Amino acid sequence: MADARDLTLWSDAALVVAIGRWREDALAEAYRRHAGAVYALARRLLNDPTLAEEVVQEVFLRIWDAPEKFDPERGSLRSYLLAQCHGRSVDLIRSEQSRRNRELKDHRQQAEAGYDIEHEVWDLTVAEHVRDAVAGLPTEERRAIELAYLGGHTYREVAVLLEQPEGTVKSRIRAGLRRMRSGLADAGVGAQ
Repeated sequence: MADARDLTLWSDAALVVAIGRWREDALAEAYRRHAGAVYALARRLLNDPTLAEEVVQEVFLRIWDAPEKFDPERGSLRSYLLAQCHGRSVDLIRSEQSRRNRELKDHRQQAEAGYDIEHEVWDLTVAEHVRDAVAGLPTEERRAIELAYLGGHTYREVAVLLEQPEGTVKSRIRAGLRRMRSGLADAGVGAQ
């Protein structure tokens, strides 16, 4: 007569009952019988041996933690384990795709941020050229432009502040702006 302790003779349903009673040897026998098929499916779906091994481990951990979820009336233990493997593998594939989408979105945002940085650098460069152009103007033109454009004063207010006729102030500002435009064009900075 066969030894009742020989788990290789037990049915899958009996193994699951024993697993529910925390019998590690029953889990080991279920693993021996079905891990190869579970691994093969996970490997085929994931195309990654390390992830496939993790899925196998999770599938058998699930049967250990919740053996009552297996119903022998609905199918074989192998079918149940393969369905668990398929579900977990699909979850991993979706998770990986979601991660890739997030990384792609992050790269796009960084590229767009880089585009803003380029604009900022360009603005700083232009500002530096404008400062140099203003500094290179004759004193009378520079003071009139600084008061009008940087100080926010009207032509009339600039004329009062400089104690000069308004027409003279306007002429100096126009002449200074022409010099600046020419100097900025020579530096490669033009109106866009």
